[in-house]
Amino acid sequence: MNSPFGTKRFNSYSDYFKRTFGQRVQKITIDAGFTCPNRDGTLARGGCTYCNNDAFNPSYCNPEKTVTQQVSEGIEFHKVRYRRAGQYLVYFQPYSNTYASLDKLKKLYEEALAQEGVIGLVIGTRPDCVDDEKLDYLKELSNEYHIVVEYGVESIYDITLDRINRKHSFAQSREAIEKTAKRGIITGGHFIFGLPGESREMMMSSVKEVSQLPLHSIKFHQLQIVTGTHMAKDYQKHPEDYDLFSFEDYVDFIIRYTEQLNPEFIIERFAGEVPPRYLAGPGWGLIRNDQINIAIEKEMEKRNTWQGKFYTNGME
Repeated sequence: MNSPFGTKRFNSYSDYFKRTFGQRVQKITIDAGFTCPNRDGTLARGGCTYCNNDAFNPSYCNPEKTVTQQVSEGIEFHKVRYRRAGQYLVYFQPYSNTYASLDKLKKLYEEALAQEGVIGLVIGTRPDCVDDEKLDYLKELSNEYHIVVEYGVESIYDITLDRINRKHSFAQSREAIEKTAKRGIITGGHFIFGLPGESREMMMSSVKEVSQLPLHSIKFHQLQIVTGTHMAKDYQKHPEDYDLFSFEDYVDFIIRYTEQLNPEFIIERFAGEVPPRYLAGPGWGLIRNDQINIAIEKEMEKRNTWQGKFYTNGME
């Protein structure tokens, strides 16, 4: 084995946390009541066509509860499953969590950071919902806490972003990521494979562009058609526009993609989970993320391959 990642075949999130903190650190997801500019009418209405936050929000997440209450309940929730976790990151996840005035953001973020055991924040947002003032504030926080800004990029193709009602361009994503990383803030990116109109060749060729972004970590998500979304309606009308992955196809695809991916990127997730009751299209049954990772690593081992094996740093 020639993998540069020790016993792993990729630059894993769990190993990064062990190196950084020396112990398990658990994310506590909260819903702070944000919305998005493509949802409230500023840019559009309806939000991203694939979006139904109910499909992945934990039971304790409720914007009617305070940040303090959600963090407290989240810690109790995770103590049952992860008894070794003694430190926590508060994950502002649903919708765009920088889409408010700086004064409001300071109040919410600092309330979360004041809770016992909380060592930092993970802030999910859109590239058009940050500015220099907000990023400068997050840079200040990062001097004392573990601060991550995670951008929903989803695709490098503007025609795709337009079709799924993102209402921002890939150029805006690149600019926001560069501005964030330049300040020394930990910067993450989220991408979806299988969006309507994208061929597998388009998805695979995106790896060169993605690998040049100054990202610290990356998440991948296979497209799943979720009930109650505009995409579910579109899928019923135009199923021919959707090239959804079977489990076996996705394992093959994500391995070939990862072989070309920047090996410096920490991979947080290879795929996403949606409870079967929320699916309006084909799914993978009850396969969980840990099982997905095991299947991918086993196949990588079989192929004697690893993240970045064929990475060319944009030189070819």
